[in-house]
Amino acid sequence: MNAHTRNVTGTQPVPFYRPVGNECTLFETAHTNGLPLLLKGPTGCGKTRFVEHMAARLGRPLYTVACHDDLSAADLIGRYLLRGGETEWIDGPLTRAVREGAICYLDEIVEARKDVTVVLHPLTDSRRTLMIDRTGEELTAPPGFMLVASYNPGYQNILKRLKPSTRQRFLSIGFDFPDAATEIAVVSSESGLEESRVAPLVRLAGHIRALSGMDLEEGASTRLLIYAATLIAGGMPLEQALEAAVIEPLTDEPDIQQALRDLIAVVYG
Repeated sequence: MNAHTRNVTGTQPVPFYRPVGNECTLFETAHTNGLPLLLKGPTGCGKTRFVEHMAARLGRPLYTVACHDDLSAADLIGRYLLRGGETEWIDGPLTRAVREGAICYLDEIVEARKDVTVVLHPLTDSRRTLMIDRTGEELTAPPGFMLVASYNPGYQNILKRLKPSTRQRFLSIGFDFPDAATEIAVVSSESGLEESRVAPLVRLAGHIRALSGMDLEEGASTRLLIYAATLIAGGMPLEQALEAAVIEPLTDEPDIQQALRDLIAVVYG
């Protein structure tokens, strides 16, 4: 069960996050009332950092699950494993989160197998229960437990789409890339690069995002800008930093890579 990571945030500093609306208030209200929350937005726009920030702010343990094609309900709930010649039940991350009253974050939930959403349904209504079929145990989520999921609407297709019956079980927040001033502040804070040098990076990202959906599948994320700024702050030449943190991650097509280099030359004069 290597699909999960555990991050106990109650004793750690609150990760930096710059609110762009009322998302923090909505998260706190959902947590207080035991309501599930769905985050929608492009890759790298800050959804995961937002959850980490809120878990630390609320002093709750956080279990993060990176969903993928092979992720099954058993990966979340748990399974019997052979240890020392004996069969032992091992809780999965969702079960541990329910037992502890923690926050469980399912990143890119549409990537998981269909049986995962069936398991989640009783946790996302008034029952707030998790049935462990293998052991016959039924857990009732205590106060403090919260289910959070995210996905990128731009990646949805006919085969991978969150059903309306599942989507309507969640409160929902739409995320997008922040405005330029906010993004400059975020990238500067995370990378240590002064804002005057971050500003051209954010301007470049704006131009690249305008190409998203045409020549590029998606635009430059805030995460990539932080990577680029970190390299620059560490002394790497601008061209090398942008090649490694922007051009290469965005595309493998030589002609599009060259178009991005030309765009960089225009932005940086």
